[in-house]
Amino acid sequence: MSSNLRAARKFLVFLGKSLFSILEALIFGLIPRPRKNVAGEIVLITGSGSGLGRLLALQFARLGSVLVLWDINSEGNEETLQMAREAGAMRVHAYTCDCSRKEDVYRVANQVKKEVGDVSILINNAGIVTGKNFLNCPDELMEKSFDVNFKAHLWTYKAFLPAMIANDHGHLVCISSSAGLVGVNGLADYCASKFAAVGFAESMFVETFALKQKGIKTTIVCPFFIKTGMFEGCTTRCPLLLPILDPEYTVRKIVDAILQERLYLCIPKFLYLILFLKSFLPAKTGLIIGEYLGILESMEGFTGQKKKV
Repeated sequence: MSSNLRAARKFLVFLGKSLFSILEALIFGLIPRPRKNVAGEIVLITGSGSGLGRLLALQFARLGSVLVLWDINSEGNEETLQMAREAGAMRVHAYTCDCSRKEDVYRVANQVKKEVGDVSILINNAGIVTGKNFLNCPDELMEKSFDVNFKAHLWTYKAFLPAMIANDHGHLVCISSSAGLVGVNGLADYCASKFAAVGFAESMFVETFALKQKGIKTTIVCPFFIKTGMFEGCTTRCPLLLPILDPEYTVRKIVDAILQERLYLCIPKFLYLILFLKSFLPAKTGLIIGEYLGILESMEGFTGQKKKV
């Protein structure tokens, strides 16, 4: 009898928690979540020397955060440092780091811990794209995609998560892509690396939950193509549903999601519908929809980031 009572009590607790979580999600779907204060938080951004990473740095500078900037491009990173100071950042630290190399990540991470302190918000933003069909993509470029887009997340988590666990305080941010949710023609290696990044971030979210680390938050960001130059030449047939995203708008959305401690952010919102349809529609129907939306041809004009001469 006592075991039946325990089982019934356990089920009622489960039911209560489930209903409360659904009600909470519905409420915050109607009204904005409260935004946390990140002034004084040590925010590390990888790939901060240009594009999305630079804009994220400027946003957190305005919010009073301590910035730690990582990029393989020292010149671009120094430019971001100066811009962050002009934007109001009191403490900014720039480090040259090749995130594709584990040894480099660990070495620079130790330097950050000694010179700045424990990172409390980790934004894995660095990324590269080859833009080649699978059979035309050299092995070394595919390996580089995985090293930067996914494996770097493993090494940064290894370096900075222990202090977050010790303090029961931190925020892990994965800048992935819509290509980490749906396969895209011409982006096989990129999709694979971004799917891996999403899977890893989700798994670590579950792992910190299982460890009862309630102070450690996770945000997984999956945007469509952004006008940063990285996907130069890519097109969309339906700009109303799947627009090429403005970088400033995208960064505002990302920072807002971090401040509201949202787990998932897809931009534009139409991606949520695509994911929902993908979950139950036949694969053939999905391909027909992709063809109609022009997703199958979106990479045909790809030229990629133009290198400075």
